[in-house]
Amino acid sequence: MSRRRIFRPARSSRRWGGAALGGSAALLALGLVGLGLPASLSGFAPREQDWAAEAALVRVADGDTLRLGSRTLRLAGLLSPQRGQTCTTAQGVGFDCGAAAAEALARLAQGHDIACRVQGRDRLGRALGTCKAGGMDMGAALVEAGWALAEDDEATLARAEATARQARRGLWAHLPGAPASWRMRP
Repeated sequence: MSRRRIFRPARSSRRWGGAALGGSAALLALGLVGLGLPASLSGFAPREQDWAAEAALVRVADGDTLRLGSRTLRLAGLLSPQRGQTCTTAQGVGFDCGAAAAEALARLAQGHDIACRVQGRDRLGRALGTCKAGGMDMGAALVEAGWALAEDDEATLARAEATARQARRGLWAHLPGAPASWRMRP
């Protein structure tokens, strides 16, 4: 028994003409789709953005991170202890210094609408920026209260840190029991 073909491809006199036309149409479609994409998806997002949230929508994730509605922002230029990090008081009593830093940030935000200036992203992809509550810079206030350290290249926050250290505020009051990053500070 011989096999019989039922379908045969149609012969084309222009073998590559159809492929070239299809390729051109695909490139044109990609170009039009690219024009319609939001700027953030095509790599041309503005480097700085303004975000705001009403007081009722603000949540504190940890000592240096805020949730503004559905958005997450880390305060730029400072480092605070992580939740669950144990510190000790001068009397040797242990406490969660990360939770204490988060509580300090929550007190700064409480009852205030928040206005933030996003200036980039951190290594985890979170928005990174500065925020104000009631006209006060929240990052500087947190550092000055002794619940965060200034990063090395932040001169303004370094002055706030020096003020907190001298007044023995926040974790500076418990320096022997503070995280190593506090104890090793020059």
